[in-house]
Amino acid sequence: MIINMFKIQMKDFDLEKISKSGQCFRMNKAVGEDNRYTLIAYGNYLEIEHTEDSIFFSCTQEEWDELWVNYFDCGRDYEKICETVDKEDKYMKRAVEYGSGIRILRQEIFEIIISFIISQQNNIPRIKKCVESLCESFGEERYNFRGERYYAFPTAKRLAGVTLEELQNCNLGYRSRYILKTARMIVENEVNLAGLMDMSYEEAKVELMKLSGVGVKVAECICLFGLYHVEAFPIDTHIQAVLSENYPEGFPFDRYEGYAGILQQYAFYYDIYGKV
Repeated sequence: MIINMFKIQMKDFDLEKISKSGQCFRMNKAVGEDNRYTLIAYGNYLEIEHTEDSIFFSCTQEEWDELWVNYFDCGRDYEKICETVDKEDKYMKRAVEYGSGIRILRQEIFEIIISFIISQQNNIPRIKKCVESLCESFGEERYNFRGERYYAFPTAKRLAGVTLEELQNCNLGYRSRYILKTARMIVENEVNLAGLMDMSYEEAKVELMKLSGVGVKVAECICLFGLYHVEAFPIDTHIQAVLSENYPEGFPFDRYEGYAGILQQYAFYYDIYGKV
């Protein structure tokens, strides 16, 4: 059991599904534990444990209120979203049922930009390894409540000051050039991250695509997972296959206006894990 814990009861919160959903790469199952996960976000270390009737977090009420309640999108009713799915939309009905418990996390924007540049032509386990290598090499060293060392995600300033060779040592391949240039563009204010928060979805997407290595799909991912534009709808190979097979006449964006990105996440998870 987690010591100094904060406890809540909440529906639609599945640690395993969230950690495997391809949106967050620093949430992992604790070694030797079935229901406990670790998370590093915004420079903070958190342990989460899910019992039959409660969820326990290794944080204070104050930390929960200031950071984690928003991070886990606790103010949104996901059950209500699932209930809006058209009863004739058989695929999405299966997807939301299978993925019940997934939530769209509200993550730190620079971490999301770099993480999804790394995600290009990559799989989730390898993305996690690359992100962790980047953090261990260039992130600030910190210690959790157990006295164990962990690393914060590196800042744009830190990454802007490294060499290409140093980045390549993190097994980032061709993505190293994109990451280095993007970090330098941000430090030089060629793209203003703070300004992104005040932009509309379409404005933010255009602005993000100025960054090195950020095309349409990566920009959509950043909008969804970093800026919380839940209408963003990233299309990778999995979603393209879903659309081709189940929505040959096009996805019904009009029906799901304003939250299609949440449904995309259910479809992504179901396509990867639901047919195994």
